[in-house]
Amino acid sequence: MPCYNAEVHLQEAINSVLQQTYADWELIIIDDGSNDGSREIIDKNVRRDDRISAMASLGNEGAAMARNRGLEAARGQYIAFLDSDDFWDRGKLSMQVSYMAERSVGFTFTAYQSVDESGNMRKVIRVPETITYHALLRNTIIGCLTVLLDRHVVGDVRMPKLKSRQDTATWLGILKQGHVAHGIPVTSAFYRSTSGSLSSNKWKMLRANWRMYREAMSLPVWYATYCMIGYMMNATKKRIF
Repeated sequence: MPCYNAEVHLQEAINSVLQQTYADWELIIIDDGSNDGSREIIDKNVRRDDRISAMASLGNEGAAMARNRGLEAARGQYIAFLDSDDFWDRGKLSMQVSYMAERSVGFTFTAYQSVDESGNMRKVIRVPETITYHALLRNTIIGCLTVLLDRHVVGDVRMPKLKSRQDTATWLGILKQGHVAHGIPVTSAFYRSTSGSLSSNKWKMLRANWRMYREAMSLPVWYATYCMIGYMMNATKKRIF
């Protein structure tokens, strides 16, 4: 869990992990140079439960670097992601671990719901049954907060050093190896959408996608353009563009 000046929502995010029906988890919180009360909240929770540990970045390094610090420290078979202002349904981990064990799959994601700044529940983002590399290039449907990876299947992962879309670039890297991501049509996580977030600014999202296509995935201009058109069409269907 990367954390930067998240004192307002941090405890709610941590509580959603503490309340999981699946109890065999570890939570690694990476303080990415916070200068508010986040560190005090983190330390209180580390003392509260020995399944919670904390790390500190060397200043504000950004979400990708913070997540990579956590990935390097993680000891478990399964890897999940949660930002410090989002939260999970209490049955999320149990549901996904059971699904993956029963079907021997290494990558799952679920539906999720957006929450506005006042805490009101908004639209639910539905997910397809499966998604492949080329499909994900045109439809960035996978919510980072919903992903569960089995490292015994997909191997160790690290996020590329992009300012944004580093999570989608990570999923694409996994799928490019031939893996398939399996969507579970259950709303298991809640994404807080704020006025300054990337998802609230369609032009920033377009620029971020283009950089991901060209820099992280090294797509030729013609194919990046093709994927961008597909992305805009699918984003319109989701009512986020």
